[in-house]
Amino acid sequence: MNRLVLSRRASLFAMAAGLAFGLRPAAVHAAPTAIRVAKDPDCGCCGAWIEIIEADGFAATIDLLDYDALQAHKIASGIPEDMASCHTAHVDGYAIEGHVPPADIRRLLAARPDAVGLSVPGMPYGSPGMGPEAEREAYIVYLIRRDGSAEVFTTYDAA
Repeated sequence: MNRLVLSRRASLFAMAAGLAFGLRPAAVHAAPTAIRVAKDPDCGCCGAWIEIIEADGFAATIDLLDYDALQAHKIASGIPEDMASCHTAHVDGYAIEGHVPPADIRRLLAARPDAVGLSVPGMPYGSPGMGPEAEREAYIVYLIRRDGSAEVFTTYDAA
């Protein structure tokens, strides 16, 4: 019979290594979440939003579409006209319309509601990619239901 004997130093090192590994942020443990973004090639705010979601652990693939193709893409994605914004993304079966904060996308993916996805209609100042959050105007993130209706998912007060 073989017996494994660890010295006190080896035991302490093993415990410290295990503790350090367990305390790393969840984003370090998980692979990036794939997200596909359809946008106008000339839209700078869409690029700024993509940088924000990538910094939050999403791996973006970008499709550049002209205006008419982008509008057709929104319709095919189930985005009602009154919920439209500048870019449309798809992540894990959901559409993400406009400048939706990454935390709301993660909450959607965790909750898995029966829905089309999320939208921040228009382009509210201070939403992700639309200027400094410290100067933001109030805005709402909507959950778009499959019947085309929408309900409040999250509200953001003005800064």
